[in-house]
Amino acid sequence: MLIDKVGDKLLKNKMMFIVVKITMLLLSIITLFFIIGLMTTANPSSRLTSTFFTNWTSNLDQSIFSVLYSMENRPYALLNEDEDRPSYSRYTLRSLLNIQFNDFKSFIGKELPGFSTYEQTVIVASEQFADITGMYHESGPPIEDILEEREAIDSDTSSPREDQHHDLTEKVVFLYSSHNRESFLPHLPDETEPDRAYHKEVNITKVSEKLAEKLEAQKIGTVFDRTDITTILHEKGWSYGKSYDASRPVIQSALAEHDELQYVFDIHRDSLPYDKTTLEADDTSYATFLFVIGAENKQYENNLKLATDLHYLLEEKLPGISRGVITKEGPKSNGVYNQDLLENSILIEVGGYDNNLDELYRSIDVFSDIFSEYFWKAKRVNK
Repeated sequence: MLIDKVGDKLLKNKMMFIVVKITMLLLSIITLFFIIGLMTTANPSSRLTSTFFTNWTSNLDQSIFSVLYSMENRPYALLNEDEDRPSYSRYTLRSLLNIQFNDFKSFIGKELPGFSTYEQTVIVASEQFADITGMYHESGPPIEDILEEREAIDSDTSSPREDQHHDLTEKVVFLYSSHNRESFLPHLPDETEPDRAYHKEVNITKVSEKLAEKLEAQKIGTVFDRTDITTILHEKGWSYGKSYDASRPVIQSALAEHDELQYVFDIHRDSLPYDKTTLEADDTSYATFLFVIGAENKQYENNLKLATDLHYLLEEKLPGISRGVITKEGPKSNGVYNQDLLENSILIEVGGYDNNLDELYRSIDVFSDIFSEYFWKAKRVNK
């Protein structure tokens, strides 16, 4: 009798142990699927990232995955017997050193400050600018250098725009500049260095102002912001790289004041030379456009679609005036550019430090025409 009771107790304990193991296994599987689902469905801007693992996994050659898969699937291995096997010693070195043997910049990228700012993904490029090397470069000197007083020559003799002179009550476009003092060497007689092409008045905001005038002439209500982001950086003791943090409250304030806003454009000028930022067409020179999208924000797909649509419209209007569309992401890039605040938010590079305002204004004429067509067509469709 005692033996039977002991046996029953052992059996019950064993059954309970098995039930606990099965339960833990099921919970582990459910938890694993939950984590995988969370990781794959989360917005890009919400995902956890690691510089080490991002760089490490980028060195994985697809042939490695092919070999691993063939170990579990023999028929697949037989079909691919003629393929060259990857060099495991080479792969190990690449993983440990985080370098690409066929990419020279990976050897020096960590040693040169700012070198990583040249890294981007090209979504679409103009045929006229098929060589996309150095298509976009964002850099800035110390804030003190940007704030330095300089002589400037302004070729625009028109009076400053008054925001209240119109009767367009619905504001649908917001224009601002995170790098508002970016200027142009042709208008700075005492400057020859591109890294010193900055001015408090004659700068990229004049291009934004011109665009606002053109859009409103086509009955598109526009808010043009004059905030001096550089002064905010100086007051806060921030570096130039914090420009987008400094401009973020400006956008948020505009969105709060004008809830009808549909488009937000951050207007910049590029840090590239004349041959990469200029189009010669019919004996006339134009400053080129480049659209930059942060690939790590929740509005990424909408913003990318807008930039791509505008690129193709510009190409149809004047081939070559748009250099293309690129995206920036990863641990060494901004990846957001405040484009998460509203869909249809894009960063537009107009010309470069060697362009003059006449070239920039000609391009703004072209852009305002195609955007007006785009805007009114979209408005008709939405009705």
